[in-house]
Amino acid sequence: MKYILWLIRIVVGVLFIFSGLVKANDPLGLSYKMDEFFEVWKMHWMMPFSLSLSVLMIAFEIIAGVAVLLGYAQKVFSVLLLLLIVFFTFLTAYVLFSGKIKECGCFGDCIKISNEETFWKDVALTVLGLVLFIYRKKIQPVFAGKIGTPLMVLTAIFSFGVQWYALGHLPYHDCLPYKIGANIHKDRQIPEGAIPDVYETVLVYEKDGVKKEFDTKNFPWQDTTWKYVSSESKLIKKGNAEPKIKDFIISDYDGNDVTESVLTTPGYTLLLFVKDINKASTENMDRLHNLIEDAEKNNVPTYILCSATKEDAEAFRKANNIEKGILYMFDGTVSKTALRANPGLMLLEQGTIRGKWSYKDYPATLADAKQGK
Repeated sequence: MKYILWLIRIVVGVLFIFSGLVKANDPLGLSYKMDEFFEVWKMHWMMPFSLSLSVLMIAFEIIAGVAVLLGYAQKVFSVLLLLLIVFFTFLTAYVLFSGKIKECGCFGDCIKISNEETFWKDVALTVLGLVLFIYRKKIQPVFAGKIGTPLMVLTAIFSFGVQWYALGHLPYHDCLPYKIGANIHKDRQIPEGAIPDVYETVLVYEKDGVKKEFDTKNFPWQDTTWKYVSSESKLIKKGNAEPKIKDFIISDYDGNDVTESVLTTPGYTLLLFVKDINKASTENMDRLHNLIEDAEKNNVPTYILCSATKEDAEAFRKANNIEKGILYMFDGTVSKTALRANPGLMLLEQGTIRGKWSYKDYPATLADAKQGK
């Protein structure tokens, strides 16, 4: 039993550390996924706490994983770990069987596995966690004496520190479609030779309280005992005609779509994403002013993409003395995906992303931006 427990500890511990580290790359991404759950569950009052819960959950995954490997305070961690695993299993089951949420995001955006695979992974983890809980008194610490506590303290500092840095800057590794080197203009197009989705119109009729589906070639149009209820388009064959980047639409405040003109502008272009003007950081604004001025002198346009009304966007610009740049409308949800910072800066070269920066890391000059500094 000793060796079986060791094997289980290694599997569970390593998996939790790995899962936590992958999500620590982008804590904001997990908070957005939490918001999605809260939205579906009508728990809007929880949304302001999404980021804090995200940071705590990620840190606990790493800390608990290390605790399992070290055999540290197993009477406590075996209980907490089992509760967390059961909670994860509930979430993945809800995603799989309800169909109300596309994916659980259990490994962040960097590693994608199917909802079914995620659910059965958590079921297996529940069994392993239960074994660790039952035999928790047989698990001995790897380090005797007082070495274990300092190691756990260092683990906690690392767990929170790595997230603190990612939140202040940008994810260490960009796993989203808007990574450096991606061409937004090209990735908005449906790939050549792609197979479109195949849909079929389904007609629903009712007779004697029983509803039945028919296709357009076979429905009881002559039988008046059947009453028409509804019709819908039903996906019968999934294609691969979906572009990599969807919903990236820039428009002016008159409602005109200017996406193509922005993405095909010759040379370089600066995009300043302001997801939420009420929560946007004003840190390093002087540096941003200088950069925009430098870009203007070099005939590089700056577009300020705001998820706000024209009046509010103008008020934001005036309050922060941003005199240059053209204000455009942009969807806040897409802004969260394009840049994990509010505000955040992106440098384009005819639609190709050449650089991305958080408000903490604005380049000092256009030359620095072009060099990725």
